[in-house]
Amino acid sequence: MEQQKLPNGTMIIVLGILGYLCCCFAGIGIIPSAIAFFMAKKSEKMYAENPELYDNASQIKTGKIIALIAVILNILIIIRWIYVFATGGMDAIENIWSEAMEQIDNAQ
Repeated sequence: MEQQKLPNGTMIIVLGILGYLCCCFAGIGIIPSAIAFFMAKKSEKMYAENPELYDNASQIKTGKIIALIAVILNILIIIRWIYVFATGGMDAIENIWSEAMEQIDNAQ
C-alpha cells in the first residue's frame, strides 16, 4: 500500500509562520496562526485514525508547534495592548513614540 501525504501540511507551516510574522501588528497574526493550529489538529486526528496510511506526520507536528508558538505570542501582544490602553491609552503610546523619535534624532 502506497503512503499518502496528510492534507494541508505545507499550508499549516505557511500559516503558522505568517501568524508569527504578523504578531507585531497588534496581534492580528492570531487569525492565521489559529487557523493553522486547528488545521494541524484535524490532520493529527486523521493520522491517529490510520497511521500506516500517511507519511508526513512530522511535517504536521512541526506546523502545529509553529502555530502554537505564534498563537501564544499573539495572545501576549493582545494582552500588552489591552494593558497599554487600560493604563494610559493613546497618550502613553504617543509619549513612547515621541521619546523613540527623539532618541533616533539624538543618535544621528
